[in-house]
Amino acid sequence: MSHLNQMELNTLREMIGGHQMMVKKLNEYAERCQDQQVKQMFQQASQSAQTSSQKLLTFM
Repeated sequence: MSHLNQMELNTLREMIGGHQMMVKKLNEYAERCQDQQVKQMFQQASQSAQTSSQKLLTFM
């Protein structure tokens, strides 16, 4: 794999941070939700954001 320049590294950090924030917020929404279908939707979205975050980490 080629080396990342500073701009690419900073962009990856921002993207990973954004995904991690989404994971946290979506989990909070799921915890507060009373409707089971909506709760499941938030949980699935959180898992997807977590997976994306982990994939982005492989580029660092």
